[in-house]
Amino acid sequence: MLRVYIAASLAQAHLVQQMLASAGIRSRVLNEYSSGGLGELAATSTWPEVWIDREQQTALARRLIADFESRVDEEKLCAGCGEPNPTTFDICWRCDEPLPVST
Repeated sequence: MLRVYIAASLAQAHLVQQMLASAGIRSRVLNEYSSGGLGELAATSTWPEVWIDREQQTALARRLIADFESRVDEEKLCAGCGEPNPTTFDICWRCDEPLPVST
């Protein structure tokens, strides 16, 4: 196993894990329940980590993660209501309209 990502939150770690799974990369989230140790342990040692099972998939996993991180702050507008949405969304959070596909 090889660590490919350290997340700021458990939700972010699971987003990355699901993204990797959709590309056929098996992964695990470690430190999933370690936030209870905050105060006793260093904060950074309790952050969720994403580890992949096969080291041969490291380059692909890192490329997918880099692409994911580069799109986090970008937005696309909903054609239905004009509301800005993160590029990682497939449907508008406000009106449930399908959003244009990001490339």
